[in-house]
Amino acid sequence: MGRGRAKAKQVKVARQLKYNSGGTDLDRLRTELGVGRGEQDAREPAYADLADRYGDLADIDGTEPDEDDEDDEDE
Repeated sequence: MGRGRAKAKQVKVARQLKYNSGGTDLDRLRTELGVGRGEQDAREPAYADLADRYGDLADIDGTEPDEDDEDDEDE
């Protein structure tokens, strides 16, 4: 029967989250999660760099070219 205090604490926290969600300290949350402030992590290459590097591997419709199709036409 010792759940009364724990349940009351859970209800209190749930109410705070439900009704007071506008006061979130995003800087504190970012610090707790260990996320950098930059928009992009230094380890991740930019999308434009990846598109330049690998853009020739895909057809216009976004699929890889089939090299087997060229061999089938000769037979």
